[in-house]
Parts: sequence; C-alpha cells; structure tokens
Amino acid sequence: QVQLVESGGGLVQAGGSLRLSCVASKRTFSTYAVGWFRQAPGLERDFVAAISRYGGSRTYADSVKGRFTISRDNAKNTVYLQMNSLKPEDTAIYYCAADLTANPPQMAEGKYDYWGQGTQVTVSS
Repeated sequence: QVQLVESGGGLVQAGGSLRLSCVASKRTFSTYAVGWFRQAPGLERDFVAAISRYGGSRTYADSVKGRFTISRDNAKNTVYLQMNSLKPEDTAIYYCAADLTANPPQMAEGKYDYWGQGTQVTVSS
C-alpha cells in the first residue's frame, strides 16, 4: 500500500505561480513513476504531467507545456509540480498518482495504482 499526500494548492491570480508537492509513504518511492492529473468541476480527470522513476523521462499535456515543470526528489519521497503563468482554466483539483510497474511515464490514468486525495488550485482572472 502506498499513501500519497498532495499539498501546495491555493488561490492565485492569473499569471501567478504555485508549486504542488506529492509526498509518498514508502521508501521504495524511487521505483515508481508518478503522474499529476487534474479535474475541473463537471469535467473528467485529465493528465497533466508524469515523471519516470529517476526523473530522466518526463511528459506533459500540451495545455501545460512550457508553463509547468514536474520534478522529483527521491531522498525526500517527493514529486513536485511547478506551475507558472497560471490561467483561470488551470483551476481544478490536482491529484498525484503512482505507477508501480516502473513503465515509462504514462498519460492514461488507468495505468496508475495509487492516488492521493487531491489539492485544490484556483486561478482568478
């Protein structure tokens, strides 16, 4: 069992920045690929970004490329999502998820085994 806890969400004006954190409970964290997803009210959950076990491979949704950066610190069991140039359409609950199969970073949420409870990000115009 892997527990994931997100933090760092909040209210920010358009053009601002936030950094989300996802802390995992297991010391084997470095064996997991990790992804970030988001869900806006009334919409399906969408892929945002993902990172491989040691950070060598990263993938992003087109909507966030050039604005968001995913990174990880395995010594701290933590994955980060740095979000810059935020837009009102980035408003959503953001979730991190762990893929225990150690595949390259995946965009499909069905590939992920464990999920956090989410953190709210609200971007005002």
